[in-house]
Amino acid sequence: MITSIELGDFLAHSDTKLELENGVTVFVGENGAGKSSMIDAITFALFGKHTRKSNKSLIKRGSNQGFAKIGFSINGKQYEAVRKIDSKGNLSAKFSEIIGDDRIELAAGERKQFGESMTREIEKTIGLDFEKLKIASIVQQGELNAIINAKPKEFKELINAIIGIDKLDVASESMKIVNKEFREKIRDKIGYDDTDIEKLSQELEIYQKEIKEAKPEKNQLESKQEKLRNEVDELRKKVETEGPKIDKINQLELRKKELLEYAKEAIREMQHEINENESKIRDCKGCFEHASLKEDLESKIQKVEQIIEDTLKKIQELTNQAASLKEKQLLASKLQLKDNKCPVCDSHVEKLNPLFQEEHLKEEMKLLKEEIISKEKERDLYNQKRKEFSEKLQHARDAEATLRAHSINNKEELMKIQENVEAKRQNIQKIPLSSNGNLLEISQIDSHAKIIFENISKLEMATRGFNEHEFTNLKKLVNEKQMNLSEIDQRIGAISEKISKGEKQINIIQSAISELKIVKEYVTSLDEIQMKIFSRDGPVATSLRSWALNTISAKASEYLSLLNTKIQRILLSEKTRDVSITCYSKNEVLELESLSGGEKVSVALALRLGMASLLGTSNLNLMILDEPTTHLDAERKKSLVGVLSQLSNISNSETPMQFLIITHDAEIFEDSTVERIYKFESSEEGSKVTAL
Repeated sequence: MITSIELGDFLAHSDTKLELENGVTVFVGENGAGKSSMIDAITFALFGKHTRKSNKSLIKRGSNQGFAKIGFSINGKQYEAVRKIDSKGNLSAKFSEIIGDDRIELAAGERKQFGESMTREIEKTIGLDFEKLKIASIVQQGELNAIINAKPKEFKELINAIIGIDKLDVASESMKIVNKEFREKIRDKIGYDDTDIEKLSQELEIYQKEIKEAKPEKNQLESKQEKLRNEVDELRKKVETEGPKIDKINQLELRKKELLEYAKEAIREMQHEINENESKIRDCKGCFEHASLKEDLESKIQKVEQIIEDTLKKIQELTNQAASLKEKQLLASKLQLKDNKCPVCDSHVEKLNPLFQEEHLKEEMKLLKEEIISKEKERDLYNQKRKEFSEKLQHARDAEATLRAHSINNKEELMKIQENVEAKRQNIQKIPLSSNGNLLEISQIDSHAKIIFENISKLEMATRGFNEHEFTNLKKLVNEKQMNLSEIDQRIGAISEKISKGEKQINIIQSAISELKIVKEYVTSLDEIQMKIFSRDGPVATSLRSWALNTISAKASEYLSLLNTKIQRILLSEKTRDVSITCYSKNEVLELESLSGGEKVSVALALRLGMASLLGTSNLNLMILDEPTTHLDAERKKSLVGVLSQLSNISNSETPMQFLIITHDAEIFEDSTVERIYKFESSEEGSKVTAL
């Protein structure tokens, strides 16, 4: 609420200081006495906005500078906003929080290019900007009808601001941060996120293409290798018959080492395959049991959802019946027999119809409420069941996705992989890798190992009766052939390594893509939550607006009934992109265009008061009415004062509301219960304000 207003050479005020409280405060005085200057002072101090032609026009005539200082409280905290203007048009501003005797500066000036804005800080504190607060809480002279003349889309945005729908935008931005952080965690974990699926797929195609091209090249080299090896073997046969025995022994040792190294590498590859298959077995363990429950769980969820839908329809039906009974109960409370005479036509009546008996209607209402509570409990029970089934269904889907990711179709395939792992493990255990191990057993690894072993066997046989003289003549040629063969071996080894690494990378990429597809589904779900829950046009926002519109409609209708018009009810309803206003008399719908000037003012005032009741839970809790009696006849002015007098009920609630009423009709408050009245008078020194 506004706690104080201090003006210095501001408009018609030389030096005015007002202390304000909760409840209704009335400013009375003749036109030009400076009453409406209070509105300009409040909006200028808070937002730098006013109704005058320019900032310089705010300075009192004959002065060099002027200022407006506003004190206000929000949620138990005290704040002060002050803006000054001099004759050159220079502005200065400061927004502070008051703690004890200290003033802690929160913002100053409007250097928006540097990210400094006092107005933005005040808007954040109050919860509304100037335009929204002006329509909702500040009713300028002659603008009482602005609320019913506002465009439907603007009216909808106003409702959004009042009930805090704007905060959903903040939540929506938070969801975006959640998505971003989730992607960062996934990237930290596997090096990629769901946006890299297409890129990974392209990399996968590149590796597959490289392997496809490398295998024929490897086959050609192996053919050339075999041919060259045969030539070397022929030469070695000659070397074995003619070369020195010691060289053949050296070759024999080299071949043994070669076989051992090759065996170690082959075992490492077999161990890698075993590890991959064991990982697959661990992942798929128990998945078949979960996946088999999927169809049954989906059927159960469908049935439960149908029951929930039927229950909700029944609750809505009972709620509508309760609303109808409530209206009948209200009517019954007014239709009470007095001396057995009808309060409407004064005819003799022995007994009221049960439909107009308040006790009967109360009993009916009680039964309806009990049935609604019963149905709501039933709905909650099935909601819990749906949650349980959904969790189990997700487990089933996860299990199915795991099996699909590993290309496992049945338990037999998994058992086959298990048997293969055991067989390979046993084979590894049988292979001795020490230098004194059984080379024959080592040679059983594969064909290449067998070839090496055959060469070893040949060398062992050739060492018998070895002739060093014959070896000398063939040594040079053998060395050349051996160098060529080694070069081919290296090339084959490089290609084999390239293929091995490519296949390993393919497995990594395929695993990453599989996991990222699940991530993408999750991110898509988060996006759907953002749209359905945090969108200002989503179900949550629509429900909140519906509640607000119903609350405003009910409150506005209550106030309207006190203004003695043919309009008995106001209904605010939301359409696709806007909010419409509908008025009802006792028997028909009334178009706004068909209402008289006084009736439009009554509707506008009722709506503003209805919104004020809703604003009772907002930050500033303020409503200003400037000349609200304009266009009202004497009878409606009297009704208006009665309504304004009752505003103290709002002020005394748990969330106090403040009303500032500006009027020149001082006489209409003579018999009212309004206690705080300030009289404004013009004088040579400027506006003079006196408490009555």
